[in-house]
Amino acid sequence: MMVKKMAKAIVYKSDGKKAGELELNEAVFGAPINHRLLELVLKAYGGNQRRGTHDTKERAEVRGGGKKPWKQKGTGRARHSSRRSPLWRGGGTTFGPHPRDYDTHLPDGMKRTALISALSLKRREDNLLLLEDSNLNQPKTKELIAVIDALGLQDSRTLFIVNEINENLKRASSNLKELFSVRLARDVNAYHIHRRKKVLIENKALPAIEERALGKAEAKATK
Repeated sequence: MMVKKMAKAIVYKSDGKKAGELELNEAVFGAPINHRLLELVLKAYGGNQRRGTHDTKERAEVRGGGKKPWKQKGTGRARHSSRRSPLWRGGGTTFGPHPRDYDTHLPDGMKRTALISALSLKRREDNLLLLEDSNLNQPKTKELIAVIDALGLQDSRTLFIVNEINENLKRASSNLKELFSVRLARDVNAYHIHRRKKVLIENKALPAIEERALGKAEAKATK
C-alpha cells in the first residue's frame, strides 16, 4: 500500500478568517511539475475548442473568369487566362484555410498527469486556497462578491472548484464568469486551472479532485 505524504494548508471561512488547517495529498498537490506535458496538453485542450469552420475560396470557387481578359498577344500586357487568378483583385485565394478538425485525442494518463502538474504548480506559486464551505444564504451576486473580497480575490481571475453547485451559487456566480468561474471537481482539467490566476477549492471537493487526478483505485490506495 502506498504511503500518502501530507502537507498542511490553511482553510478559510467565507468571511476571510482562518478556520484551521487541512492536510493535502502530496501526490496531487506536491508532485514534480512536467512543464513540457502541460504545454502539450494545454495546446490540445485549446485546439479541441476550435470550431474549424474558417474557409476561403480558391480560384475554382469565385465568380467570373469565363472570358479571357484580353487576347494572348499584341496588347503589350502580360498574358492572363482568367480574372479568377489569385493575381487579380477578387480572384481566388492561394493556400487559404479550409474547414478542418483540430481535435486531439489525449490518453487518460496524460490528462491526469497534467492535472496533477497544474494543481502542484498553483500550490507552489501560492495561488491555491481552500474554503470551508461554499453555501450562500441568498442567490445574490453581492453576497458572493463579499466572499471574494474577504478572501482577497477581487483582482484575480479565479477558478472555484466545488463538489456540487447548488442553486444559490449557480445564480450568484452567473454574472461573474470572467472574474470567478465555478466548476465541479469531477469535470475540472489542467486547461481550466491554467487559464486562471487563483484556484479556490471547497473542502468537500478534495476527494473528488484526488480521484480525478489519481484514478479511482490509486486515490483509494492513498487514503
